[in-house]
Amino acid sequence: MTEELLVGLVSISDRASGGVYEDKGIPALRDWFDAALVSPWRMETRLIPDEQSVIEQTLIELTDTVGCHLVLTTGGTGPARRDVTPEATLAVAHRVMPGFGEQMRQVSLKYVPTAILSRQVGVIRQHARGQSLILNLPGQPKAIKETLDGIFAAVPYCLDLIGGPYVETRAEVILAFRPKSAQRPGSPR
Repeated sequence: MTEELLVGLVSISDRASGGVYEDKGIPALRDWFDAALVSPWRMETRLIPDEQSVIEQTLIELTDTVGCHLVLTTGGTGPARRDVTPEATLAVAHRVMPGFGEQMRQVSLKYVPTAILSRQVGVIRQHARGQSLILNLPGQPKAIKETLDGIFAAVPYCLDLIGGPYVETRAEVILAFRPKSAQRPGSPR
């Protein structure tokens, strides 16, 4: 039986968490995962303000207590004073995965020149349950999809390497890449 992927989805926005407007980050993430994954998965969602201590506590809760294999944040990665998602993510990290941030910015630069203002990071957090991958995504639904389309091919193998479940994707949405030695029989590619 295949282990279920547990994904933490965290939307970080003062205004959405305060009820000023409806959050669009978590629905965009859920829709993308519904379309992309073949493997069983479920999500834990949080809508929180741009407060570094709250972000840190939420990331720790989702990894250490809930046991999420993958945590995706959306929002709070720009240069504005209240944008503290990268600082909070780095504060709870044990290992930085710089390739994710670099690639997310490269993907976004295809669409907007302001992608160079993004400070997104990817990290691994170690905890009693194992390890979790945490990735900061942009806040807009269109940018969330573009970014996931550009980076997710590497996420399943990263999860393999840190002890997470074997994740399979729908090739027509995103083809998970693994070296031949890491592929399971019957898996695409």
